[in-house]
Amino acid sequence: MNREDLVRLRRARDRMDREYALPLDVPELARTALMSPGHFQRSFRAEYGETPYGYLMTRRVERAKALLRRGDLSVTEVCLAVGCTSLGSFSSRFTELVGETPSAYRARSHEAGSLIPPCVTRRFTRPSRRPRRPDDGS
Repeated sequence: MNREDLVRLRRARDRMDREYALPLDVPELARTALMSPGHFQRSFRAEYGETPYGYLMTRRVERAKALLRRGDLSVTEVCLAVGCTSLGSFSSRFTELVGETPSAYRARSHEAGSLIPPCVTRRFTRPSRRPRRPDDGS
């Protein structure tokens, strides 16, 4: 992949990171990357190892975990706050990535992690479909 395509893909990925709570779809993100939707989807998956939708949902679940740890919002409110419109789809994806339901995650204590700096917490609690390798922390 050439450098220009990588820059355009990164622009779309950065937009997903910033605007995860907005209704983003593949055609809109492809326009951000100045690519056709099909080419964008194939290129994104080749470069980042997951589809644009999968990446966006991972960002949403990551933010949902932070909101659920606070404990002041219901699961439905968190679902809507991170840009999901279907509680069922949100709960399914959350459970797939985190290993427990949003309700169970919200209900358990998160006190032990409160002393860890947020930048470290984000790195080690980021949801991922890839198995973690002990040597790279991802």
